[in-house]
Amino acid sequence: MALREHEHKTAASRANILLVDDDARNLMALRELLQGLGPNLVLANSGEEALRCALRDDFALILMDVRMPVLDGIETARLIREGPRFCRTPIIFLTGVEADPQSIFRGYEAGAVDYIVKPLIPEVLISKVSAFIELHEKRMALTREITERKLAEEQLRKSEENLRLLAIHLQSVREEERTRIAREIHDELGQALTGIKMDLTWLASRLDESQKPLAMKAESMFQLIDDTVHAVRRIAAGLRPGVLDDVGLPAAIEWQARDFRMRTGIRCHVALPSSGVELDQDRSTAAFRIFQELLTNVARHAGATRVDVQVRLEADTLMLDVQDNGKGIASATLDSPKSLGLLGMHERAQMFGGKIEIMGHQGKGTRAKVSIPLQVH
Repeated sequence: MALREHEHKTAASRANILLVDDDARNLMALRELLQGLGPNLVLANSGEEALRCALRDDFALILMDVRMPVLDGIETARLIREGPRFCRTPIIFLTGVEADPQSIFRGYEAGAVDYIVKPLIPEVLISKVSAFIELHEKRMALTREITERKLAEEQLRKSEENLRLLAIHLQSVREEERTRIAREIHDELGQALTGIKMDLTWLASRLDESQKPLAMKAESMFQLIDDTVHAVRRIAAGLRPGVLDDVGLPAAIEWQARDFRMRTGIRCHVALPSSGVELDQDRSTAAFRIFQELLTNVARHAGATRVDVQVRLEADTLMLDVQDNGKGIASATLDSPKSLGLLGMHERAQMFGGKIEIMGHQGKGTRAKVSIPLQVH
């Protein structure tokens, strides 16, 4: 079974050559002469038979007698060449007499690439046919290579698309988990700390003046509880800022810039659009996380004293522009595969058909331009 399949594939990969002549002896002679070259030889004893063969098979080369009754070789070639499959198929005309210039012109006009005068010189015919077989094999190999490359490119494109969808799903799951944890920390720990503070207030109110050390300890515990409440709020906001879900992206960016200024001492000027920005939750989250990462990079690496932030809408696209006056990011850092933060920002933007451009000028700061379409195009 395996041998039969191999033989079938080998036969299918060989070049087909159509031999057309109304003289059976000439056809047999051609077949005996050419079969050693290894092609599939298809014989036709008339122009009409050649047309029927052309409907069934593709041919790497056609050898055709010019003088045939009813439908001569030139007219047969013209009809074959009208089919889109054979518009570039080489045709060699065989003629028993020296062709006149007008006949030669008609032959070339019909698609001939060569004329061979009978009686045939075997070495010449074999040499020419071999050249066309080799050309056909190279063309087929190139076609297979192009097909395989297109298939590989399509598979790569599908793989990249699947990875992109997986990344979007993982980001969504991560944000949902962050939101859940932030809510539980805020609600559960917040309520527990509030209850502890209420109980401590009740205890402190029942201490008399002779229990001054206990009163001082209670005051210390009040301060510890207040600090813990602030820490809980900070951790919950870091996981998922409530302002992003409650009032939207512009307000969340303004809140983050204010928090950044308080933590780092770096001035942060924010310009927001006068009208509202309507983004779905996933895009809002992506833009906000990119903004957080940009501010983190400024705090860690830029050595800046000022950051200018602009949020605007341009043709159904959210534009986020962040510029600092620091030392300027180096080109090597931008191109480094180790810059995971930069890669993460690019991935977040690309998930929604967006992009991020980061440009640094030594001693003049760094500018990041983020664009995220409001909807899929």
